Amino acid sequence: MTVVLSNPTFEVESWHQGPCAVVRAAGELDMAVAPRLRAEVDRVLDAPGRPCLVMDLTQVPFCDSVGLGVLVNALARVRDAQGRLILVVGPGMITHLLTITNLDRYFETRSSLREAYEAAA
Repeated sequence: MTVVLSNPTFEVESWHQGPCAVVRAAGELDMAVAPRLRAEVDRVLDAPGRPCLVMDLTQVPFCDSVGLGVLVNALARVRDAQGRLILVVGPGMITHLLTITNLDRYFETRSSLREAYEAAA
C-alpha cells in the first residue's frame, strides 16, 4: 500500500519492498513538517513483527533539529524492537548533519535504494 502525504514543499510516501517498509521524504524537513514524517514512521513501525525500515532522504535538502529528532526516535524504536533502520542519503546536508552530531556512528546508511534493499536482503 502506498500512502502519500503532501503539501507544496514536503511529501512523504511509504510502501513495502521485500522484507522492508520504505518511507521516502522529499522537501525541507523542519519543525512544521516533522510531525507528518513522524506520524508515517510511527504508522509503519506499529505493524507487528521485527521491523526493517528504509528511510529515503535523498530528496531532503534541509533538516533541522526537530527533523533530526524524528530520525533518532525512529532509530530508538527500531532498536527496541530488534529491527533494522537504513537511511538512504546522498552527499549533502543530512550526511553532514549526521557527521557533525556524531550520529553517523549509530545510523546505517546507503547511497541508493538499491543498495539499501541489497543490504536488507
